[in-house]
Amino acid sequence: MQPVIQASANTQYYLNLEEKFGAHNYHPLPVVLSKGKGVFVWDVDNKRYYDFLSGYSAVNQGHCHPKIIDALIEQAQKLTLTSRAYYNNLLGEYEEFITGYFGYQKVLPMNTGVEAVETALKLCRKWAYQVKGIAENKAKIIVCNNNFHGRTLGVISFSSDPTATNNYGPFLPGYEPIPYNNLAALEKALQDKNVAAFLFEPIQGEAGVIIPDDGYYKGIRQLCDKYNILMVADEIQTGLSRTGRLLACDHEKVRPDILILGKALSGGTLPVSAVLADDEIMLTIKPGEHGSTYGGNPLACAVAMTALTVLKEEKMAANAEAMGEIFRNEMQKINSPFLRTVRGRGLMNAIEIEHSNREAAWELCLILKENGLLAKPTHGDKIRFTPPLVITEEQVKDCVNIIEKSLDALK
Repeated sequence: MQPVIQASANTQYYLNLEEKFGAHNYHPLPVVLSKGKGVFVWDVDNKRYYDFLSGYSAVNQGHCHPKIIDALIEQAQKLTLTSRAYYNNLLGEYEEFITGYFGYQKVLPMNTGVEAVETALKLCRKWAYQVKGIAENKAKIIVCNNNFHGRTLGVISFSSDPTATNNYGPFLPGYEPIPYNNLAALEKALQDKNVAAFLFEPIQGEAGVIIPDDGYYKGIRQLCDKYNILMVADEIQTGLSRTGRLLACDHEKVRPDILILGKALSGGTLPVSAVLADDEIMLTIKPGEHGSTYGGNPLACAVAMTALTVLKEEKMAANAEAMGEIFRNEMQKINSPFLRTVRGRGLMNAIEIEHSNREAAWELCLILKENGLLAKPTHGDKIRFTPPLVITEEQVKDCVNIIEKSLDALK
C-alpha cells in the first residue's frame, strides 16, 4: 500500500521553499521541525514526535540539553572565534580535558566528522613516511566494504556505495577495501609492507547497524600490533555512549591508535569533531601543514567539555545499554510478517523489512511519522532506530507500540 500523507499548508510552505531554493542533495521525510526537547521534537503545526534518529546520533544527550545550552549561551556572550592565529583561554583547557577523558596524549580539534576523518587519514600517511619508513607516495590504508566515513572527494574515493561515487571521479589512490568483520582478509592485506593503517567503523551504521563478531576489535588490535599498522577507529556515530559504552571499542577493552569523534561531541548544537592520538603519531604534523579556521574555537571548546561531562554525570552509557536491551526484547515480541530482523547494541539499533515492495521501509517511515515517531531508512530495506540516550523505559515501550501499530498499517 502507498501511505497517503497530506501536508498542511504551513508545512507545505517550508517544503516549497527548500524545493525551490535549496540543492536537492537530500530526500527528507515530509516533516518540518521547529522545536526539540529531550527525546521529542515538534513540527511547525505543533505535532510532537519521538526522534528516533537523533541527528544521526549527534543528539545523544537529548535535544537542547539545558546544561549544554547554558554553556553555549554563556560562552557565546564572551568569545566565539579567534582562529588559530592566536591562543584562546579555552583551547588548552579543552585539550587537557578531552585527552584525559579518553586517555590520549594529544588532540587535534576539527569541526565536522568528515574533516576529522580526513585529518586522521593525513596523520596515517605522515606517520607512514616519517615513522614507519614507507617509501614516498607508496602508503596504503586498508578500509572496509560498505563503509561510511563522510562525503568529501577524498573519503568517497574508498566508498563502495555507487550513490556516493557515480560521476565524481577521478578518485584518490592509496586505499584497499576488504570485507568487514573478516580478520583473515585483514591479515592478508596487512602483510603488504606499504600498509600504514586500517580504518574501520566499530559498527557499520549507514550500512544498517552491522555488528561484527565478538573478538573482532581485539583481533584488529592484535593484527595491527603484529604488522606495525595504525588501528584507526571511526567512532563518530558509535562513540559517546551510543552503544552502551563510552566508545564501542570499549566493549572489548581495545584502544585504537587513532580515535575519531564528532556528532554528539557538541550535544547537537554546532559542528565539533576531534582526532586523538599519542605523540608519535600526532607530532608528525608540523605548524602550517594542517588546520581549520574554526577548529578549536572557544565556543566549541566550552560546549564540548559540557557535552562530555553530561554524558558521565547522567550515566548515559548505562541507560543506553539498559534501554537498548528493553527495546530489542520488546521488538522481538512483535509478530509481523514484515519484520525480518531486529539487531543492535545499546541504543544503536536497526530493523530489516520483509516486503515485496522495495519502497516498504520508506513507506513504513511515513506511517511511523503519522503515528508520532521519526526514523529514516538506510540502504533500502533497513531502518535505524537511534533515539536520544535520555529515553526512559516507559517511552521505549510506547515507541515499540507505535512501531507495531505502524507495521500493522503497512499491510
